[in-house]
Amino acid sequence: MYKKIMVPVDLAHIDKLARALDTAANLAKSYHAPVTYVGVTSSVPGPLGHNPEEYSNKLTDFAATQAKAHGIEADGKTVVSHDPAVDLDDALIKAVNETGSDLVVMATHIPNVADHIWPSNGGRIATHTNASVFLVRG
Repeated sequence: MYKKIMVPVDLAHIDKLARALDTAANLAKSYHAPVTYVGVTSSVPGPLGHNPEEYSNKLTDFAATQAKAHGIEADGKTVVSHDPAVDLDDALIKAVNETGSDLVVMATHIPNVADHIWPSNGGRIATHTNASVFLVRG
């Protein structure tokens, strides 16, 4: 049913993504679909890397760890943005299209007042791509 799964990850908060990561791995096994873990970063040095290449290496290592732990095929894709906080939705939409993903599995939070005014990341991806979106509450 699904041919390619994309999972947005924030390497700084991996501990909060366990349920979404497990869900994606289980779906990948069920559908024999590869998983691409997507991380959005800036070119400015930060705690996860001095440059996008360093960040990309960490993301690739993370994907390899997930692949081995769950027995799935996985890779990492780094998207560089001027301001990830502002451009996150656009960066993820671009990644869905570039990877050819037909399912996005992503962690979400319990809705709050702001979610009634601004669309969620998952909602934006669902309305701006052809991919199905599976939101997993942590």
